Amino acid sequence: MLVALVGWIPLKPGRVVRRLLYRTIFAQLGAGMDMEPGAEFNWTSNIEIGNRVKFHRDVRIRCKGENSKIRLGDWVHIDRGVDIKMHQSNGEIEIGSHCYIGPYTCLSGNTIKIGNDCLIASHTGIYANNHVFADATRKIREQSNSYKGIVIEDDCWLGSGVRVLDGVKIGQGSVIGAGAVVTKDIPPYSIAVGVPAKVIAKRESHEKHSLETEVLQMISATRT
Repeated sequence: MLVALVGWIPLKPGRVVRRLLYRTIFAQLGAGMDMEPGAEFNWTSNIEIGNRVKFHRDVRIRCKGENSKIRLGDWVHIDRGVDIKMHQSNGEIEIGSHCYIGPYTCLSGNTIKIGNDCLIASHTGIYANNHVFADATRKIREQSNSYKGIVIEDDCWLGSGVRVLDGVKIGQGSVIGAGAVVTKDIPPYSIAVGVPAKVIAKRESHEKHSLETEVLQMISATRT
């Protein structure tokens, strides 16, 4: 893989060489991309990267098949060890502009759409797929997978260790507390915590700062 071959070249010379090469292999490459060594990509001809996108070490991005597409908007920041993988050859994964994806987060499935200005903290799992297990006479691994898709709208904040399961839509401006497991849709501008995640407040509430303080104690810092 060409990306891996030049990934080891260190510091400024490596960045220059990588930028020149990447312009020839990605479907789209914006200005000012910054990629640290150790990043790996698959099906680069179907990956679109916007302006000023930052990739830290050990990022893995796997597109799959000629009809699939992965799009990263402008000013997206992909931190260390993030794994983005598509399961089928007709999928689409999109991350909007000005999003931050924290360390060791996993996006896995066939259809995932993350809006603009979202903050997703470390060790989060966004799983847009599920195993079929209805037939007890067959091993689970021998049965198919199901794919419904996940949508996270603009300006959402997911705390550290959140799990978002297939078929879920998180409404615009919502905050999901650390460690929550989102199994159902979250209305816009909601604050949700727990397993399974439940809405405990709305952001447009005019209550005193005590509510905000209580919620923030349950949410990890985004950039950890």
